[in-house]
Amino acid sequence: MKLIKPIQDLYDDDFSHCYGCGRLNDEGLHLKTYLENNFTISRFTPKDHHIAIEGFVYGGLLASLIDCHGTGSAAIFYAQENKIELKEGNSPRFVTGKLNVNYLKPTPLGKELVITGELIVAAKRKVKTKINVLVDGVVTVTGEVTAILLPENFGG
Repeated sequence: MKLIKPIQDLYDDDFSHCYGCGRLNDEGLHLKTYLENNFTISRFTPKDHHIAIEGFVYGGLLASLIDCHGTGSAAIFYAQENKIELKEGNSPRFVTGKLNVNYLKPTPLGKELVITGELIVAAKRKVKTKINVLVDGVVTVTGEVTAILLPENFGG
């Protein structure tokens, strides 16, 4: 599967308001998740106000990035597993069922974060992914996200 646009740009408008990854949220982080060589990747550079203590990123932001990258990755991997040709408005939409975050090292401010994802398992309505946050090639945070497929009639 080739994915030119980030998965978040393929979500239906009704599901594009997430603070972390929603393209329609003017105040959001606008995380973008791509597929590269069977792994997912996002890039994000925290701003000075994303501070925990002097020089380091707030842990809640890191958890949010893992969360949104995990659900975006779930949509990509689910589409791969189910041979869905992704295009605007047809992407499966996942929400977080379980989030586990492990902080390995302090994550410095002022550096680009590279967030990677790999598939652990895809089932009928759940996808589990392993997510890493790297700075200069060093893993500072890891996570596992169990994402749940939204039903077609969600919200209506």
